[in-house]
Amino acid sequence: MTLPDPLPLFPLQTVLFPGGLLPLKVFEARYLDLMGHCMRSGEPFGVVCMSRGTEVGANAEGVRIESVGVLAHIEEVDAEQAGILQVRCVGGSRFRLGEAPRQRTNGLWEAPAELIEADSARLPELSLQPTVEALQQALTALLAQDVKPFAEPLQWRDAGWVANRWCELLPITLAAKQRLMELEDPAIRLQLVDEFLRSKQVLRQ
Repeated sequence: MTLPDPLPLFPLQTVLFPGGLLPLKVFEARYLDLMGHCMRSGEPFGVVCMSRGTEVGANAEGVRIESVGVLAHIEEVDAEQAGILQVRCVGGSRFRLGEAPRQRTNGLWEAPAELIEADSARLPELSLQPTVEALQQALTALLAQDVKPFAEPLQWRDAGWVANRWCELLPITLAAKQRLMELEDPAIRLQLVDEFLRSKQVLRQ
């Protein structure tokens, strides 16, 4: 896959994980233009965590953007209200920015970026099976409330997928989510999730 150069960026106060769902309410002109471009071209855009600042319009003062993000692929678009798009995206590959992001004249962020190798397929270790089962139980409870938090297919035999879905649900800081997303070894990511769940007594020691 070849990334757009430079890669258009959508800074958010959230961390997108590969395979994760991302609903967006888009109303700013720069991002409406970006969604239109991505829908026409089929290209993704980059979601990066805005770890400091509150970006308003073209004002970049005090904004800090993380250097590792995840590509967002548009799956569905709803335009029930004029000038507002409800967009459903799914997280793809991770990427690393090659230099500090800059803004176009319309305020859209962009930067050259390179892809990061995807998690290798790893079976969850037997000792971590309770963590897998706890996620299955959490999903069952959410579905009973008519909440569908995960995109299909569900990949219970993939340590990275299970870890990523837990990271989306856990009440941890943005900084912690960012560090977990950046980890290269999915088995370590899942192990850290398991340790957190046990520390909170979600799982028994």
